[in-house]
Amino acid sequence: MCCDLKRRFLLLYATQKGQAKAIAEEIWQQAGARGLEADMHCISEMDKYNLETEKDPVVIVISTTGTGDPPDTARKFVKKIQDTTLLPDHFAHLQYGLLGLGDSEYTFFCNGGKTVDRRLQELGAQHFYDTGLADDCVGLELVVDPWIDGLWLALKEALQLQKEKEGMSSNAVANSLSAAPHIGHDLSLSSDVQNLKLEDESVGSSDVLPEKWVDVHLVASARDTEPSLTHSVPPVSQSALNIPALPPEYIEVHFQDTHGENPHLSSLISEGTTFEVPVTKAVQLTRGDAIKTALLLELDTADKVFDYQPGDAFCVQCPNNVNEVEELLRVLGLSEKGEHFVCVKVKQGTKKKGAAHPQHIPERSTLKFILTWCLEIRAIPKKVF
Repeated sequence: MCCDLKRRFLLLYATQKGQAKAIAEEIWQQAGARGLEADMHCISEMDKYNLETEKDPVVIVISTTGTGDPPDTARKFVKKIQDTTLLPDHFAHLQYGLLGLGDSEYTFFCNGGKTVDRRLQELGAQHFYDTGLADDCVGLELVVDPWIDGLWLALKEALQLQKEKEGMSSNAVANSLSAAPHIGHDLSLSSDVQNLKLEDESVGSSDVLPEKWVDVHLVASARDTEPSLTHSVPPVSQSALNIPALPPEYIEVHFQDTHGENPHLSSLISEGTTFEVPVTKAVQLTRGDAIKTALLLELDTADKVFDYQPGDAFCVQCPNNVNEVEELLRVLGLSEKGEHFVCVKVKQGTKKKGAAHPQHIPERSTLKFILTWCLEIRAIPKKVF
């Protein structure tokens, strides 16, 4: 009898502009690094998966569009599960975890994910992991990153529970056919013992622990308590910190000569026309203790001529402070290369799924231009940074 823990789960995403797909791809990538098999599909590809017969855990990443609608790619799926003829136990066999993406600036926050979550519950599906609702208004990563970090333990427990249920079912069949009912129990016990043995060996191997203890004592004695970004001392070094692994690099940056011109600012905007206009007024509308800061900005567009319709949107592209850019270059030890052009490309042979050149970074521009116009150097670094 095979005693290995089943490692597969179904990963579905529903996206409008690609954000949910990118997060699903990150989950897929992390799963592979953890020895798990994520069977990933767009939720619209219903010919490639079947929730009616799915026994493995299901992870769903779904965004919201319009005034609270599911993405276009999820419309067919939502219509199918909202069939009023479906029985309340239609998905009683299903275990799932759902991550919804939205923006609290809109009235129906994360309604795409909430709609699917609510309907799956009505049809008997069970959560193996709490639903996460990420807010693009304050930064998706504030919810997305911790949600993904906690997903792996929840998946492990769900897969283990599934294996135990399958084992109990197998034992029940064996008991009904066998004249010696204790045999099935012994096999199950043997399987559990072997699983525990494998788990203990992977976590507490004797050739790993002594090395850790040596490091702790060396750090404590030699470095005392001076601040550092490269090492820590007890009790921090002995804590069970949950720090996500750094994803593998997939971007190459090469310095080039100092000749040429930076791209026009209009190339940083995917659509529409760009204008350089002054800010004539800026007033903070919220108090200092508000969770989100709201500003009233007045832009002087008196001498600009452009067409617009009700419902049109515009974005504001603000440069970083010149002095702060210079200071960042100094801290990075790149002051002399600020005016050097850099070439940004995707690494050849990268294993990152869907790896692409970052749209907010020109393929060729100076380092100072990138730090001035393309990256938000004052904010807490996000993945786009």
